[in-house]
Amino acid sequence: MGRVYIGVCVLAAAAACLVAAAAKGQRSRRPAGGVAGTEAALAGVSGEQILSHIKVLASDEFEGRAPGSRGEELTVEYITGQFQKLGLKPGNPDGTFVQKVPLVGLTASPSAHFTVRGKRIDLKSPDDYVAVTRRVVPEVSVEDSDVVFVGYGVEAPEYGWDDYKGVDVKGKTVVMLVNDPPVADPADPSKLDEKTFKGRAMTYYGRWTYKYEMAAEKGAAACVIVHETGPAGYPYTTVVSGWGGENFDIEAPDRNMGRAAVEGWITLDRAKELFAAAGQDFDRLKAAAARRDFRPLALGAKASFHLSVKSRRVNSRNVVAVLEGSDPKLKGEYVVYSAHWDAFGRDEKLAGDQIKNGALDNGSGVAEMLEIARAFTRLRRPPKRSVVFLAVTAEESGLLGAKFYAQNPLYPLERTLADINMDMMNLWGRTRSVVSIGYGNTTLEDVLAEVAATQGKTVKPDPEPEKGFFYRSDHLEFMKRGVPALTFLHSGADYIGKPEDYGPRKRREYTERDYHKPSDEVKPDWETAGAVDDVRLLFQVGLRVAEGDSYPEWKPGTEFKARREEMLRRKGIE
Repeated sequence: MGRVYIGVCVLAAAAACLVAAAAKGQRSRRPAGGVAGTEAALAGVSGEQILSHIKVLASDEFEGRAPGSRGEELTVEYITGQFQKLGLKPGNPDGTFVQKVPLVGLTASPSAHFTVRGKRIDLKSPDDYVAVTRRVVPEVSVEDSDVVFVGYGVEAPEYGWDDYKGVDVKGKTVVMLVNDPPVADPADPSKLDEKTFKGRAMTYYGRWTYKYEMAAEKGAAACVIVHETGPAGYPYTTVVSGWGGENFDIEAPDRNMGRAAVEGWITLDRAKELFAAAGQDFDRLKAAAARRDFRPLALGAKASFHLSVKSRRVNSRNVVAVLEGSDPKLKGEYVVYSAHWDAFGRDEKLAGDQIKNGALDNGSGVAEMLEIARAFTRLRRPPKRSVVFLAVTAEESGLLGAKFYAQNPLYPLERTLADINMDMMNLWGRTRSVVSIGYGNTTLEDVLAEVAATQGKTVKPDPEPEKGFFYRSDHLEFMKRGVPALTFLHSGADYIGKPEDYGPRKRREYTERDYHKPSDEVKPDWETAGAVDDVRLLFQVGLRVAEGDSYPEWKPGTEFKARREEMLRRKGIE
């Protein structure tokens, strides 16, 4: 999952009449879907098969599955072979199982320093900061650029919020905070205002992608985000792991010259040192930035960056298969299952184990997508609508494979009913609940709740909405174009037969020890029963949508609802 904290959806399901109910002796109820062969499809879901896929994808032979590497060749070959074995049709209308995704790989060697009141503050990469460029040029320099603190770097007119206040930051270095502004509830200052940036729940304004986009729009030469583990949802080591080597992007015709020359992160300690040297108190300014009346502050400091850049063009690939619908009138409508196949490859700067195998992130998601595909092929007839299975590249580089697909869809997005995305699934056991990321956004959740209820499960909201998981995986690129989406990135807290704190503890341990590291490997204590439950539930959700009488919709107040309605209007679809 692209520079994110772990989340896992745990769905303790049972296969209709064939499997005993999960918790406390409850019996399984009739499976959702109603298509002949559903019970056999559910009963055939195999934990051994899921684990087998993960072991292959996360093996050292696959070298961490980096785009443009030998690992990509092996991964694309493996996923294609599995699709062929299942009898699925090539997903690209050109008759192949791949969609070519032209990327550019950029490896920067940076140097940087601040000058404040005659004092020079040298920064050490990557201990103190990480700096990259998306511009496809051999070198980038920003010399003695005025440093301006712009709070959270947000311009959100619907909330009456503007951190820039018309201040000209062209050619300057903007420094900003991570996440959304934490606006206090005027009725209870101990809580966040639910009407402004959704309270605890992160919005897209809190994502680093938005902050860099806005800085570029304002003409900033460099944009530096102050990293804080709590608001970011992951430690600074994750930033270094994800940004410290080769970074990929889609190359625009202008060689990405519209982006800020430098995009980067700085540690909290060095940021506080900079502010103190400028005679400012970081904590006081951070508190001020949570108010609407905050105004950008020139720190009286200069920033200099120099990046030597090595670039290479990479013809990466999304892997796509389709199960054609059985209804002549509806087979031109689609349900998409997506999961990213890439991880972080090999880091030759590491001592010892250098391969970031990406077992949980996201060998597990690809494995479960393959098992869902196998379940669909066991139905006696395909569902009415077509089902697309999409394994995308370069999620870890900024959702690039999904972004390219959304910009160049193989199947019309206005005829795409839903994207069901899988990223870091549950391999820690069964639970009694389903956690819905982005709770309250789409009627797909209603389908989820209906299916979960047939299995004796409840649906719970995301316990950590402030970490913005809803905006941090491939489904975002579908949502930005109006397609309703479900994403499963969190486990329930109530693991069956485990201590109450088991789920949060496992998530925390994974984030601290394994996330984006060589240690993200297949573990001997993994339990596949929860993964089997995931597959059964997500299979039935997609089946219901593919068989349903209406399109899933965005719920009122959701930022993507208007995008969907506008798309359908343009296409003349009621």
